[in-house]
Amino acid sequence: MKAVNAEATSEEILARVLSSLEDDKAEDIVTIDLRGRSSIGDYMVICSGRSSRQVGAIAEKLTERLKEDFGRICKVEGKDQGDWVLIDSSDVIVHVFRPEVREFYQLEKMWMPAGAPV
Repeated sequence: MKAVNAEATSEEILARVLSSLEDDKAEDIVTIDLRGRSSIGDYMVICSGRSSRQVGAIAEKLTERLKEDFGRICKVEGKDQGDWVLIDSSDVIVHVFRPEVREFYQLEKMWMPAGAPV
């Protein structure tokens, strides 16, 4: 059993989120720095899974890894449908979409700094 790090920084949580998403073959991973722009968290990560099943699996594995590595109990919404899953680790907010749902909502355009490439 790994030692639980309850005092992990948002950067450590972000690094674990990104490695988990890469391990589970998430696609089009985008990180948005929210520090100084929003109180909802320090970072937002948006990614896609190829199917509802993969979206659900990516979310499930991510929450398990954050609990195991950092003792973080994440709030999760949307996992049953598998179209758009929101994982809130408090410091890092993660959105996992099916591609067509991601295209419809276009969260990147809403949150990216003005002039940043999307």
